[in-house]
Amino acid sequence: MPARAVPRAVLRLTGIVLLLLAGIALSPFGARIPASLIRRWCRWLVRAAGVRVRITGAAAPTGGLLLVANHISWLDIPLLTAVRPARMLAKTEVRRWPVAGPLATRGGTLFIDRDRLRALPDTVARIARALREGAAVAAFPEGSTWCGRAQGTFRRAVFQAALDAGVPVQPVRIGYRLAGGTATTAPAFVGDDTLLASLWRVATTRGLVAEVELRAPIPPGTHSDRRSLARAAQPQETAAPAWTHTVLVA
Repeated sequence: MPARAVPRAVLRLTGIVLLLLAGIALSPFGARIPASLIRRWCRWLVRAAGVRVRITGAAAPTGGLLLVANHISWLDIPLLTAVRPARMLAKTEVRRWPVAGPLATRGGTLFIDRDRLRALPDTVARIARALREGAAVAAFPEGSTWCGRAQGTFRRAVFQAALDAGVPVQPVRIGYRLAGGTATTAPAFVGDDTLLASLWRVATTRGLVAEVELRAPIPPGTHSDRRSLARAAQPQETAAPAWTHTVLVA
C-alpha cells in the first residue's frame, strides 16, 4: 500500500465515524427529519468512504414499498436509503456493531433472529404492519452477503409481508466497480471479515464506484404466492434494464 494511502484512509474513516455520530445524535427526531436530508446524509456517508455513486432507474414510488436487493457490503445499506429512506430489515447481530448498531436501533430497523425460526411469523407480521402504514422496508433476501461475482437465491419469507400488506416490490441490483469499469470485490463483507477490516479495505481502495440499478416495481396482485414473487424480484445480470433516468453523484 502506498504511504500516502494511509493518511487518506484515516481521514475517510474519521469522516465516516463523525457522520455516524451525527446520525445517532439526530435519530431521536425520527420522522421529523426530512427524507431529503436522510438521503443526502446517506450519500455523504458513502462519499466519506471515498466511493462515487451511480444510481440508474425510475424513482421509488411513495407509500408502502418493499425494496429488495442483492447483498455485498455494509455500503449497501446507505445506498438503499439514498434511493428512498426505509426501515431496514437486519440480523440481530447488527445491534452489537459499534456506532452503527445504536444508529440502526434508533432508526427503526426491524431485526430478524435467524436462529429462532418460531419468531419468523411475528417478524413477517411486523414488516407487513409497517408496509400497511405506508413505510418503505428494505431487505436483503439472500440472507447473507456475497462477493459480488456470485449471488444467492432470494429467500421467500419477506415477500409474504408484501403479499399480506398488498404493496409493490421494487427490485434493486447493487454492484461495485473501479473507475476504469472493472468489477471489484473490495467492498465485499463476507466470511470471517470484521467490520473494521472491511471499512479499512474500502477506505484504501482508489476509484471505487457503487452502481445501483432500480428495476421496475412489481405491482401488488401480479403474483399469488411468495415463491413466484421472490423469483420475479431476483435481479439477474442478464435482465433487461428498466431505468428511465440516471443520477450521478460525484
